[in-house]
Amino acid sequence: MGEIKSRHTGKWLMLVSAFLTATGQLFWKWGLTEWIYLGVGFLCYGVGAILMIKAFALEKLSVAYPLMCASYVFALIYGYFLLGEEITVQKLAAVVLLGIGVTLTSVDR
Repeated sequence: MGEIKSRHTGKWLMLVSAFLTATGQLFWKWGLTEWIYLGVGFLCYGVGAILMIKAFALEKLSVAYPLMCASYVFALIYGYFLLGEEITVQKLAAVVLLGIGVTLTSVDR
């Protein structure tokens, strides 16, 4: 069980990095009117970058980096729930295709 956990640690770190990157960018958008949000955004983005570097140390680049596309999914969710943006069929199809592509490139046997 320990080997499975360690084998996937880089992937999980990259997913958390993608989440923090999207979160940081959301706070930057809010920071256009509230300056404190800019600082929170930089903090999220910085921690995400550190986790990305750690993920690269633990995982192959060709496996880890495609997982950053998860940030698009997080951004779509943030846009819908927090910014009142519409989720269209085209956007949903794009996210599904990204998910398929990420899955195909991240499975390393």
